[in-house]
Amino acid sequence: MSIKQLLIEANAIQVGVQEDDWQRVIALAAQPLVNQGYIHESYYKAVIDNTLTHGAYYVFDEGIAIPHARPECGVIKNCFSLVLLEQPIAFGDGEKADIVILFGATDGQGHIQDGIRAIVELLDNPRVMQQLRAAKQWQEVVDIL
Repeated sequence: MSIKQLLIEANAIQVGVQEDDWQRVIALAAQPLVNQGYIHESYYKAVIDNTLTHGAYYVFDEGIAIPHARPECGVIKNCFSLVLLEQPIAFGDGEKADIVILFGATDGQGHIQDGIRAIVELLDNPRVMQQLRAAKQWQEVVDIL
């Protein structure tokens, strides 16, 4: 299943979010996935703990954050959640991001290979990035993806 299909299925696209606390952004990104039974609350808490311990290694120069944790931290089903922030914010002591894609994978291989590869392929297009940043409604995001 594609990122687009997983986002729609989980009702996990949030656009125009105004938030300045990275921990709340991660919790916000996780909430639809918790509500739909894709992850346990322990998963996003593990993402926050990992960030506090290891830093925000998942933030890339392009302003994209891809927070995640190990599958055993509470993933029930493979999933993605997308949050588009109005303004970039710093994650931990790291770089700033305004596109946040929380993902969970049920196994270690999918966790690293499939999840991150799918996200990078999607966001490796500058035009797509520009369109996502300009989107004002979730339906626009669906159309872009």
